Amino acid sequence: MQLFVKAMASLAVIVACSQIGKRYPTLGGLIATMPLISLLVLLWLWSDQPGDYRLMTEYTKGVLWGIIPTILFFVVAHLLFRRHLPLSLVLAASFGVWLAGAAVHHYFLR
Repeated sequence: MQLFVKAMASLAVIVACSQIGKRYPTLGGLIATMPLISLLVLLWLWSDQPGDYRLMTEYTKGVLWGIIPTILFFVVAHLLFRRHLPLSLVLAASFGVWLAGAAVHHYFLR
């Protein structure tokens, strides 16, 4: 039951962002970049392992440094969308850049 509640709360955030994004794209983007999912994960981690500050510290370090590959993803997506390229190409290129950034992230944080 706890897993179901976690999934529904996470899904609610995603659906809310997409619904708001239809009417107010920049507001939807702002809400999507809010640390809502990270907040939920912090709450889930803490509820599963209360008092485990090492886990919380490592998780927040990963999120902090993970912002860089995410920024690269959106820079590439923004530039390619401005050129009116197909969604599949934009996503492939953006995820490729994110994956390279994530590999560097993982290499330095292991």
